[in-house]
Amino acid sequence: MGQAIGCIQVEQSTVAITETFGKFDDVLEPGCHCLPWCLGKQAAGILSLRVQQLDVRCETKTKDNVFVTVVASIQYRALADKAQDAFYKLSNTRAQIQSYVFDVIRASVPKLELDSVFEQKNDIAKAVEEELEKAMSHYGFEIVQTLIVDIEPDERVKRAMNEINAAARLRVAANEKAEAEKILQIKRAEGDAESKYLAGLGVARQRQAIVDGLRDSVLAFSENVPGTTSRDVMDMVLVTQYFDTIKEIGASSKSNSVFIPHGPGAVRDIATQIRDGLLQARTTE
Repeated sequence: MGQAIGCIQVEQSTVAITETFGKFDDVLEPGCHCLPWCLGKQAAGILSLRVQQLDVRCETKTKDNVFVTVVASIQYRALADKAQDAFYKLSNTRAQIQSYVFDVIRASVPKLELDSVFEQKNDIAKAVEEELEKAMSHYGFEIVQTLIVDIEPDERVKRAMNEINAAARLRVAANEKAEAEKILQIKRAEGDAESKYLAGLGVARQRQAIVDGLRDSVLAFSENVPGTTSRDVMDMVLVTQYFDTIKEIGASSKSNSVFIPHGPGAVRDIATQIRDGLLQARTTE
């Protein structure tokens, strides 16, 4: 606001309060105005109509006895049509607003536990706004917005909350890891069982093929060589397989197999034992 030779200039977004001999006279809008100071008129001051912000830090206690610092951000402005009340009724607007914020927060937060304070911060902000709106409207101010911008528990409480959260996450991770290991063991066991089943089928088919081959060999040899018995053919086949096995063992450089006793006569003994076993089985049946 400038003043020279009885004229003043009121800036945009502000209003000027004028007095005549110390008594309220008028509210001047933005622009140039004439104030004849010789008639006792003067500008008592200016009032900003812009939105202002006040950050209030309030320490209080929750229902579960945890001290927290609640930071509230109050956005307010003076009303042009109530400029007289806004200028004269309050000597310290910011201190007045802060007192109301303290009163509401310290009445609301002690009813809630710490977790609920975080969850219901919008309800706290709404309660503060309603109380401020009701109180400050009598003084020519409008509450534009009220925000709870931060809730700060004690440092030890925050550390404990983080540890609880970390422990819960570790427990979930351990359960997931155990479940994964369980699935792997099940799949490994299923694979092992399937492998053994297929291996058993392979051994059974191999033995069946050996039996079929021996039978066909005995029948073919008996037909082509008259006068031979099945026993002679079986002895010859066993001797042939014996020498084939000895040949394969000798051809392998990493073989560590030992046959005791060693000699062609042992094959006849083995054949006799197999034959006697088959005869005993048939006799038992």
